[in-house]
Amino acid sequence: MAERRTVIRLPRIACEVTAQGVGAARAEGGRIVVYSRPLASGVLTPALTTQNVQDAGALSKGIEQALLEVGGRGQEVIAVLPDSAVRLTLLDFDSLPERRQEADAAVRFRLRKSLPFDIEKAALSFDAQKTAQGLHVAASIVLHSVLEEYESVFRAAGCSPGVVLPSSLGALGALNEGRPSLMLKVGREATTVAVVYDGHLLLFRTLEGGETGTLTAERMADDIYPSLVYFQDNFGMSVEQLLASGVQDLGKFAPALEAQTGVKVRELIASSVVEGNLRNDFAGAVGALL
Repeated sequence: MAERRTVIRLPRIACEVTAQGVGAARAEGGRIVVYSRPLASGVLTPALTTQNVQDAGALSKGIEQALLEVGGRGQEVIAVLPDSAVRLTLLDFDSLPERRQEADAAVRFRLRKSLPFDIEKAALSFDAQKTAQGLHVAASIVLHSVLEEYESVFRAAGCSPGVVLPSSLGALGALNEGRPSLMLKVGREATTVAVVYDGHLLLFRTLEGGETGTLTAERMADDIYPSLVYFQDNFGMSVEQLLASGVQDLGKFAPALEAQTGVKVRELIASSVVEGNLRNDFAGAVGALL
């Protein structure tokens, strides 16, 4: 997987694939336009260790059609994958070797016993940021076999996956706040909770399940509360705002969620950036362009 920090010029088109559909996004000035194509049930079954793409032809066609709408066919794009296909882990090191190959080996060694697959059979991308204690490392890991499934359908659709990101990591591009902020990204298969402060990803958790139709403010608060407490206990500061994506009727949920958590709630991606619900359905693609 490509590292965002080493890319000088990111593609201006992003395409996100989910079990429900494909969304292609293009930046136009200060706004982003998104076009989507639905996928039949069973075409894509996101998973960490098993086959993801069950119907390569149908998925490739969906990608091609969505990209045609934004003028992306034949171009390099940011390919945004389902969170369930990629493992994102945070690690702390006293230091890492300066040579990239040696640093890669050190990160892989730390991950060896914490993954449900052989780390040597996986693609690894990581970003190391200095802290007062040493280095804070955010690592993305995906099996080579799974990555090749996705890259193959993108190439078959007539584009080049120049940058590959998991959806939640892409969505974090919408967070550019200078204060501790929690991102709540609700999806069909999983819910992601992440805390960012001053450009650093300090906490990242994936909770299985959580489709928005079954959520209540009380349940969301219960899911979020452990992360709020952990962040405060370990970093000596409190989350000051919660930015949500994928929550239907957020205006109805926000007051109850604020009352439960004591944290101000607003949308991760404003309607001024993308109109309609596609900003929630494909927050990874939208965020990757912000």
